[in-house]
Amino acid sequence: MQCFTKAGFCQGEKLAANADLSAVAKARGIDFFLVAFVDLRGVLRTKMVPSSAIKQIQRDGAGFAPAATWLDFGPHAADLLVMPDASTLLQVPFSPELAVVMGDCFIEGKEVAQSPRAVLKAQIAEAQKRGYVLKSGVEAEFFILSAQNDSISDERDIQSKPCYDAQSMMRRYALLADIVKTLNACDFGVYQTDHEDANGQFEINWHYRDCLTTADQHVFFKWAVKTLAERHGFRATFMPRPFSNLSGNGCHIHCSLWSGEKNVFEGKESISDLALQFLGGVLAKAPSFCAVTNPTVNSYKRLNGAATASGYTWSPNRVSWSGNNRSHMVRVPDNDRFELRLADGAVLELLGVHMVHEKQTATHYSRVYSKISTFYGWQVNPYLLPALMMACGFWGIDTKADPAKCSFPANVNMYEIPDGSPKLEGIASLPRNLIDATRALESDKDLSALLGADFMRAFIKLQKLEWADFSAHLSTWELMQTLDC
Repeated sequence: MQCFTKAGFCQGEKLAANADLSAVAKARGIDFFLVAFVDLRGVLRTKMVPSSAIKQIQRDGAGFAPAATWLDFGPHAADLLVMPDASTLLQVPFSPELAVVMGDCFIEGKEVAQSPRAVLKAQIAEAQKRGYVLKSGVEAEFFILSAQNDSISDERDIQSKPCYDAQSMMRRYALLADIVKTLNACDFGVYQTDHEDANGQFEINWHYRDCLTTADQHVFFKWAVKTLAERHGFRATFMPRPFSNLSGNGCHIHCSLWSGEKNVFEGKESISDLALQFLGGVLAKAPSFCAVTNPTVNSYKRLNGAATASGYTWSPNRVSWSGNNRSHMVRVPDNDRFELRLADGAVLELLGVHMVHEKQTATHYSRVYSKISTFYGWQVNPYLLPALMMACGFWGIDTKADPAKCSFPANVNMYEIPDGSPKLEGIASLPRNLIDATRALESDKDLSALLGADFMRAFIKLQKLEWADFSAHLSTWELMQTLDC
């Protein structure tokens, strides 16, 4: 099925934040707007607004009951009003009568400090005070699953090392091409797509931008991938590790800091001294912010899971960095940026089942399911990820954080160094599970001050609820291990 059928579609020019969306709708043939925001669990919340009403929504905001979302409000709270930011408008190429526009959250005239986009904008304001702009690019991996049973959709995709496999890519070419055409029609600048390390797993890379633009694009990207996958009869997931024997979904972020037209991270042979201090802050705070970059119970199956069919998990579990080396938490691939490989993609949609285990057969992967009444998913939040980079990075600059103790030569394979090795002296490990990560975040007073007490209180509260819900769940594993004891 080809979904990208709107010949001659042309995305209009980028708008000013206060542009008249009613006039834009008439000029561009837009019938409906999805006025959207992202909550603390990364869920995309929208109101579908007809173009005839968008002028009122621009004036008054789109109303939401905040307690019905993953924000920390009770049922007594006043309406949460989302004010559209017209500069984010993207007309949907495969449904050009529809446009998506992100917004900022307010309650009774006051911006909601715990909302992720507000957290990022606060860090952007701090960067501007210092004369900087953070530019970022993300690499968000995802699986294409069957819509019927959530197994890998391509039953012929069974190689133990399927990364970059041409035929597996071609069997999903129609969907991938529609996604890329959609993104490029929205000026993403996609420059490559590949089959990733796990069976049924793919990655699409697009050009880096200022971090707010990248975050807004990241939200649209995940929505477009999921929507187009469903239209093609599949299901896409960004869940950190849906298969215990395969690599998980990462969301790597590349960071560079700019002053005007100058990349101040760029050094002669490696990154600059300023970049090293910035990186030092990120490394020092990684065990504390892991609860944000890896926000689900399942996240720690990716970070601390068993070896995969391909031989490597491609995810870190220690705080280390090196040159162009993918076995460390941070990779410095060139002299102008660094890549944090910690964050995961996680899951955005409601799931009706909980994956317990998988087994490989000659022709496909199957799973055993345990039904549960409610299972909600988080994603690494597109706004909180760059916000963390700036908060920790500027803290590193201010404290002159030195990353040297976490550094390894470019030829050192971190996966081969066993626990307890003298080579790991002074090297911190990442949290083993969600509750340890949450406690580390809660105890870090620097991050509370940098990200805001309101956000920290709300986020930690939801993390503890997530862990309590998980702890209360009776799993199939427990029954198998102890029912007959």
